[in-house]
Amino acid sequence: MSRYVDGFVVPVPARSVDAYRKMARKAGKIWREHGALEYTECIADDVKPGKHTSFPQSVKLKPEEVVVFSWITYKSRKHRDSVNAKVMSDPRLASMMDPKALPFDGKRMFWGGFKTLIEL
Repeated sequence: MSRYVDGFVVPVPARSVDAYRKMARKAGKIWREHGALEYTECIADDVKPGKHTSFPQSVKLKPEEVVVFSWITYKSRKHRDSVNAKVMSDPRLASMMDPKALPFDGKRMFWGGFKTLIEL
């Protein structure tokens, strides 16, 4: 069964990791309630700056920040679009999306939707 994945990379100040975790846990529950198959958030553990490109370089990581890599899995792009429409209209998520109150720099976050190529 081929699935669809939304992937995210975001810089998070080390001092804000607990606040980010709290926000992500709440957001993950909302996505799952609306039908996402999986919601995963990972914090960098073995991620070094590269010579040409890397996770730290991709978000212009500052010394006091860590990289968070996340993904949400769906049945298909159509399913993703349906779930995200519900999530984006959920007032619980809206209350967390004030850019001034986010525990990360949303301007340096990047994301995209991906069709699976191989699933084992």
